[in-house]
Amino acid sequence: MNQAFIGLGSNLGDSRQHILDAIDALARLPGTRVLARSRLYSTPPWGVLEQPSFVNAAVSIETPLAPHELLDALLTIERAAGRVRGGERWGPRTLDLDLLHVAGVTLSDERLTLPHPRMAERAFVLLPLNDLAPDLQVPGVGTVGELLAAVDSSECTLLP
Repeated sequence: MNQAFIGLGSNLGDSRQHILDAIDALARLPGTRVLARSRLYSTPPWGVLEQPSFVNAAVSIETPLAPHELLDALLTIERAAGRVRGGERWGPRTLDLDLLHVAGVTLSDERLTLPHPRMAERAFVLLPLNDLAPDLQVPGVGTVGELLAAVDSSECTLLP
């Protein structure tokens, strides 16, 4: 079994519901269970600024799926939520699922880099991940808590 951390985001449609539905879909993956779920955050857009704010969260799962199999499952869940890839990079989306970290796995190929290469600089990833694993060591960079302290999260707010 692999422990994995997944970042979730949405800024189109009923974003909160898209996130909750995605967490349910993750729990239905073969042999997989959701270990923990972060709180929900409202975060400003990143990259393309002229778009609605995002709802972001993170989950920790235990799964027998290998990293590439899990990535394929995440893409399937995104498509089921109406996500169409190939549009504007960092643009609006119904659902974005990012495989952030798989315990004990470091890899980089044409499809997947683990840990996620830009997670250390993004408050919208670090805030929810800190809810789950503040002491999680991101290889070569530091702990999630240390990384969160080094980014500006002032425009991110906890959702009720």
